[in-house]
Amino acid sequence: MTRYGLQLPDFSWIVDADPSTTMDRLRDVTAAAEEAGYSSLWVMDHLLQLPPLGGPTAPILEGYTTLGALAALTRTVQLGTLVTGVTYRNPSLLAKQIATLDSLSGGRAILGIGAAWYEEEHEAYGWEFPPVRERFAMLREAVAICRGMFDEETFTYTGEHFHVVGARVVPRPLRRIPIMIGGSGEKVTLRLVAELADLCNIGGTAPVVTRKLAALDAHCEAIGRDPATVTRTAMVSLFVCANESDRDGLRQLVGYDNPEVSDRMIIAMGDEATEQLGALVTAGVDEIIVNLPLVKDVDAFHTAASVLRDATS
Repeated sequence: MTRYGLQLPDFSWIVDADPSTTMDRLRDVTAAAEEAGYSSLWVMDHLLQLPPLGGPTAPILEGYTTLGALAALTRTVQLGTLVTGVTYRNPSLLAKQIATLDSLSGGRAILGIGAAWYEEEHEAYGWEFPPVRERFAMLREAVAICRGMFDEETFTYTGEHFHVVGARVVPRPLRRIPIMIGGSGEKVTLRLVAELADLCNIGGTAPVVTRKLAALDAHCEAIGRDPATVTRTAMVSLFVCANESDRDGLRQLVGYDNPEVSDRMIIAMGDEATEQLGALVTAGVDEIIVNLPLVKDVDAFHTAASVLRDATS
């Protein structure tokens, strides 16, 4: 059966109600998510909020600190970022953070990583933003270092961008930590997934995901890897509307006639949403990950889970 997970991109309703009691609302979030049957919880790895969610003046919690809190508040969900930019952290430090999260969560950590893209954030924090070809080279090396440090007692690696000498993570991971490479570029990103990753994450609705998974399959076949050994996840923004008026008004507001919008979000009433999510299952997705823009309370988690259960059962 296809699983379903939840990404938390917007913390304004969690923090702004009263910053001193943010942890109380995170506790409500995690309780609702596990009660509703979500298999995973994800946060973004950004230090500035993204423009569609309020931009740099809006609150966003640092990803790995937040995942540590979520580890303490949950018992069953997998935990990770969608996804860490390779330029943000030295990969040996990242490997230590993920291994620590794995220990604190009882073996529920996933490393989500990608080539980074948010140039404004790099400028604000004084990080270099190399050309895209260089960032992908960094990504390849970072995945090699993290995989080596997760799997071996000591690990040495020398690359063009990163190196480690006798690096260790102690305590050791409780399981073979899965590595997800996020992104859906057909020529480079999905080739890296085929070569290096345990999971892919592709953003979009079923027509987009179907095309991208076909490209992934082709890369796997080209290198002699069984495509079934890559766990396929897809992330989509989900709005479950109570009636046609709400649905049509929201579609008009966001410009849903534009394929660049409608290819990455579902704005629908319950049965329509179930059908569109079910199409992702048909496309071959192992886990549907939703984010819920405009959510203001945990009731929305249960509403979304009801259509996800119908779509994935």
